[in-house]
Amino acid sequence: MWRLRNDPATKADGDVAKRLRNAFIAHHCRAVWVPLPDDAPIAELEVEVISIAPAEMTAWNKRGMATYDEPEELVDAMIVRLGLSPYERAALHRQRDRFLARCLSDAASPSARPRPARAAIPALPKGPFRFFALDVETANHDRSSICQVGVACVRHDNSIETWVTLVDPQTPHWAFSDLHGITNDMAQGAPKIGAVLDTLHGIQGHHTVYQHSGFDRSAARAACEKLGRSEPSWDWCDSVGVARRAWPELKGNGGHGLASLKAYLGLQFEHHDAEEDARAAAEVVLLAERGVRGVSDEFDVVDDDDAGLSILPMPTRTVAWSAAAQPCPVNAPAMPDPVAQSTGIEALFLVPVAADGSALGPELARNGRYTVGAKGSELKFDDVEDALKALRKMDTPRWRRPNAAGNWGIAPGLGWKALEMI
Repeated sequence: MWRLRNDPATKADGDVAKRLRNAFIAHHCRAVWVPLPDDAPIAELEVEVISIAPAEMTAWNKRGMATYDEPEELVDAMIVRLGLSPYERAALHRQRDRFLARCLSDAASPSARPRPARAAIPALPKGPFRFFALDVETANHDRSSICQVGVACVRHDNSIETWVTLVDPQTPHWAFSDLHGITNDMAQGAPKIGAVLDTLHGIQGHHTVYQHSGFDRSAARAACEKLGRSEPSWDWCDSVGVARRAWPELKGNGGHGLASLKAYLGLQFEHHDAEEDARAAAEVVLLAERGVRGVSDEFDVVDDDDAGLSILPMPTRTVAWSAAAQPCPVNAPAMPDPVAQSTGIEALFLVPVAADGSALGPELARNGRYTVGAKGSELKFDDVEDALKALRKMDTPRWRRPNAAGNWGIAPGLGWKALEMI
């Protein structure tokens, strides 16, 4: 489950490892979530929490604990549970080989390991672009201590190209390495912020540049003031404001920070990485423009009876997507109960699909039961087929499932697909 963060050469394989690790953590570990207002100093609070936590609980975060082997049997079981493809399994094998090679390199000569930072600044993608989103990470509380800059460039067809570079903030004070994973060692040899700002002048004046909250513009302004140069003449906009107008229901219910929007909208990105956060801010704007609703309209952080996903025996019948079946709108006419087919297939079942493409399946039992229905009117079933029958009778099907962060909430269905039970 290892990956080297901020390494574009291994990003594709690393993303597979990250998905496996997130699923593993969601299934085998527990976490406590606390909602915070949009204007809370998130980065500073995270540092304070880490500073007061017992040493044995943060040793992993500061790399202060002995290396131990992965629980291979549990990891293998999770790979099976996720149904990873041969390509994804090959990516995990490559990541394992890289990790072992890195360990051997460290043991032989730690100073000989190449640093991921590079002095050359990548060229900005070529336009034209409709708007940009920008995100920065800093080494410490000084907003001019920028150590990474990421830009998402949105074309007129709404496709997104990203640009990212590490930055040498030229400071010995690194308070936020535990948050974004960037260290002083990694930043050595990276371009300085003045050269990065010169490159960003490729974003011509008066272009719209989104930031998620006011931090990124204030960091750019602080860096410019430190260099004695003027701030770029961009048309700054705030994607937090866009999110507040698009999804007012999140006020007081998680807020409109990127972490909350990630869970609510089903976004896939790694928080506190400038490239990924910039892309996420751009995606928030695009989803708001399209009027997309959240993947869950109810959001429960902790339930008294929450014991995570239950380990269930394999079903006696296998489930496969019907290649011929096409999705239909969720407000289509009432769906009949599945009718047995004469093709050797036992029956054709309709299942509701959420905005992120997920659907109710056998793996979504909590404490051995499936929960469907709107909040306050939930129904629980021991059998997944009974749960599906209840969903088909609802005007808008809703069922409980974990989001990307591992928290359980109620997801509304946006369409239907057919499954073949064979």
